[in-house]
Amino acid sequence: MPHHTVLVTAQHLMQEAQQILRDAGASLEFMAEPIDEASLSSRLANGDVDAVILRGSKPFTASVLAAAQGLKIIAKNGAGVDSVDLAEAARRGITVAVAPGGNADAVAEHAIALMLALVRDLHRLDRKLKAGGWEGTSWLGRDFRGSVVGIVGYGSIGRSTARLASALGAHVVVMGGTRREADGFEIESDLQKLLPRVDILSLHCPLTQQTRGLIGQRELALMKPGAFVVNTARGPVIDEAALVEALRSGHLGGAGLDTFEVEPISADNPLLALDNVILTPHVAGVTRQAALRVATMTAQNVVNALSGHPLPSGHVVAAPAQRAA
Repeated sequence: MPHHTVLVTAQHLMQEAQQILRDAGASLEFMAEPIDEASLSSRLANGDVDAVILRGSKPFTASVLAAAQGLKIIAKNGAGVDSVDLAEAARRGITVAVAPGGNADAVAEHAIALMLALVRDLHRLDRKLKAGGWEGTSWLGRDFRGSVVGIVGYGSIGRSTARLASALGAHVVVMGGTRREADGFEIESDLQKLLPRVDILSLHCPLTQQTRGLIGQRELALMKPGAFVVNTARGPVIDEAALVEALRSGHLGGAGLDTFEVEPISADNPLLALDNVILTPHVAGVTRQAALRVATMTAQNVVNALSGHPLPSGHVVAAPAQRAA
């Protein structure tokens, strides 16, 4: 592979991934925050960047892509590309690729951990004990076994979450797969029918125009009193204001959230003041093993694209328009 410049929208990348790129003759450049439309457009306008490794949700809007002279591929270090204008990238001959499934098991484990912590009230018990309280025999918990867990979005993460929940004794109902793809789990294609049934709603769908605000005031009101919501997908899939109200009112028993409408979460976000939520900083898929798999898949996507080799099936989410057929 001839010499190429690869821009990373962060200040770090797994060493193993860096080695794959350097062994193929690429040089790496890392960006420092803040990374916004202006800084991306300014850097890409030089025309010397052949590939971008996208870490986080940096805005590759139409205006940024217009400035990206010579850019051949945007390779997401992960699976979510909601910050990329896919149609515009394809129109401009830029491939957009992902690393599907690389962190699926890690995210699924995190989702299950949030479910179990919510059901067993671990967050409140921890705080009370550290404050000098002792629940003893006055505390009455709930079982996870026998719970109805609704999985919205049945890709690799939803599938892994469903299998783990089932192994722990939950009854799993999935939304987003066909009968052939659903691994024997019950399917419910109507969200309005799914919501009143579930004890725990776990979200694993991508953020699209159709899923933005998918769970709003009306949907939350359909859920059982005391039900839980877990979101390890994207924050805007839930109407956050409606979720806060449902939590404050006690209609929902609690929520486990790894993603938020605005990230990083602001200091005045009302979720921070609620004692029936567990919050984590968008790290569900961040484990050593998962990070290594994702980063090396991403690096190989770049190497393949720049050397003219086809990318693996399922890795390309936007192909140059002239090759789209």
